[in-house]
Amino acid sequence: MKAMIFSAGLGTRFKPWTDKHPKALAIVNGKSLLQRNIEYLQHYGIEDVVVNVHHFADQIESALKANRGWGSNITISDERTQLLETGGGLLHAKPLLEHSGPFVILNVDVLTDLDLSGLLNFHEQHHSLISFAVTNRETARNFLFDDSGQLCGWVNNATGEKRISLSREHYIPKAYSCVAVIEPDFFHVIRQHGKFSLTDTYLDLARDHLILGYDHSGDKLVDVGKPESVVRAEQLFT
Repeated sequence: MKAMIFSAGLGTRFKPWTDKHPKALAIVNGKSLLQRNIEYLQHYGIEDVVVNVHHFADQIESALKANRGWGSNITISDERTQLLETGGGLLHAKPLLEHSGPFVILNVDVLTDLDLSGLLNFHEQHHSLISFAVTNRETARNFLFDDSGQLCGWVNNATGEKRISLSREHYIPKAYSCVAVIEPDFFHVIRQHGKFSLTDTYLDLARDHLILGYDHSGDKLVDVGKPESVVRAEQLFT
């Protein structure tokens, strides 16, 4: 099995570090976010990893080379000429992922102790196109699910904006953990091109394909989006 770690972002919320470095190389208790996520995947036997790069791409490549991928086989998906966001970045990496069966995606700036084997078993059992990890934590935006766990929509809690893909009498809001398992058929049905977010793709595909949420509430999870979140991350991840 392969995985892709999204590492190309500008990290604008993580200044001043990202004025001179990629967020992927920010340190939590002596290890970079990138190293921690590579080692997280190794724990579940995933050692073939695609890493996309844009912001200070050379620094990421140098770190991977100097540390021999921290023990994993790393392939670079190069976005130096244009930052493509999560959806565009995944589509750009299609040649590196489409022939390997189901694959995992995760964001480099999210740390979690989610039992990935549980998510993988859930995905296999339900034969979904996409299964992604969610929790009950409070966030500015939520995905909306029905009672069976099927993705139905999205809501911006600050503005009240809603985007509904499947109409239901009521919806269950969940927060996306930025970890997902995706079938390679995804690349045959995706309709977006260029620069776009995976949120758009999830909502588009949910109309005709089974996309499920896997609730892992109670697990450790930190979005290391701002410098002050490093303190919380260092408390939870030694």
